[in-house]
Amino acid sequence: MISDFLVILANIVSVVLTIYYWLIIIRALLSWVNPDPYNPVVNFLYRVTEPVLGRLRSVIPLGASSGIDLSPLIAVFVIYFFKSLIVKALLMLAFKLSA
Repeated sequence: MISDFLVILANIVSVVLTIYYWLIIIRALLSWVNPDPYNPVVNFLYRVTEPVLGRLRSVIPLGASSGIDLSPLIAVFVIYFFKSLIVKALLMLAFKLSA
């Protein structure tokens, strides 16, 4: 029963991280076309992704001198890393508990 719960938890974490990954990608693509900031979709994307991207910008100010914001790229790599690490660890633990 615990192993089934861990498999479900791993799937939920994977889906949530994948959705957040795509939200960051969409926001980065929207920044190229200068969208209307009053659009509800754009406003939602900014509110959801800014906590992570803003924190990355404050910790790693790579784009401050060049004018290029690299925080979405770094966030995508971090999400990919956490997705690999957490989901695989949960699935391995579930496999060990079921055996």
